[in-house]
Amino acid sequence: MTINCKGQLIDLSSPKVMGILNLTPDSFYDGGKHKNESDILKHVERMLAEGATFIDVGAYSSRPNADHVDEATELKRILPIVTLILKEFPETLLSIDTFRSKIAKECVEAGAELINDISAGKLDEQMLPTVASLHVPYIMMHMRGTPKTMQQQTDYNNLTKDIIFYFAERIHAAQALGIKDIIVDPGFGFAKTLEQNFELMNQLELFKIIEKPLLAGVSRKSMIYKTLGISAKEALNGTSVLNTVALQKGASILRVHDVKAAMECIKLVGKLKVRY
Repeated sequence: MTINCKGQLIDLSSPKVMGILNLTPDSFYDGGKHKNESDILKHVERMLAEGATFIDVGAYSSRPNADHVDEATELKRILPIVTLILKEFPETLLSIDTFRSKIAKECVEAGAELINDISAGKLDEQMLPTVASLHVPYIMMHMRGTPKTMQQQTDYNNLTKDIIFYFAERIHAAQALGIKDIIVDPGFGFAKTLEQNFELMNQLELFKIIEKPLLAGVSRKSMIYKTLGISAKEALNGTSVLNTVALQKGASILRVHDVKAAMECIKLVGKLKVRY
């Protein structure tokens, strides 16, 4: 199972880590943490040294009830940083966390390799055609509504089945336009209650029916820290536990704040050889 990042084939049959770089002032865990170019480069360098295959750069906070950010602000935040990272670390595989086609296009033209869209093309009708024209891998996530409204949209007939049907429709739409490399993210924490997040994790192996690489993003999320009665800063141990479960149930990519811990999960689970 490989994806083509501008001619570089990445084999996802062995799980990979995607390190998170938030450029937003209000992200739930690391908002405002990287205040200047030096801090950003040090953070990226550390994630790469610890084993990250991808760096996911985002400039629009998608936490529940996050404030809306206009396109010009998002572009102003993200494009210079894409250029900065690739100038310093030219081999980096940058993923762009955006639901806007203009941001996707400008960042890929600046050297980014993947697009990570929380809306699977539903918040910008030009996203799928744009990704198709850019010939880059596309990560599509399950969400309802917007980050501002998603937690009011948690009613499902059958949670896992509904999400699988959602992906079947979005994958068909993407493939019809010529998008070849598609990764699915079931969207832990997006339009899902605390209980639904665990139901989803418990049934994660069912997503193999889609026959696409699976990305799991649970890093320091509320399903961990609210369940344990701790803060996001204290949620690394819980993150490692759920990353381990996700790997055993077939996840190909772990999207995380803490690369070293995720790499250790991959190494240990690989020794167990217990994967769906």
